[in-house]
Amino acid sequence: MTIGGSIALLIIGAIMRFGITWKPSHVDLHAIGVILMVAGGVGLILSIVFLAIRRRDRASADVYEERHYTERPS
Repeated sequence: MTIGGSIALLIIGAIMRFGITWKPSHVDLHAIGVILMVAGGVGLILSIVFLAIRRRDRASADVYEERHYTERPS
């Protein structure tokens, strides 16, 4: 899950939990909102952790330059 997707889940969950006053008969929108906010929070934390791990791996990579000449340099 990306950072944007996690933030979207957080926003949608908050709207369902705090912004909607309509109560359907067989669905608890407040519980669904809390579930979406928890999923968005976990996804956001995991996205940031994976992003940090990937950046650390790139920073520690060694770069080698190899040149091949078709004629002798003068």
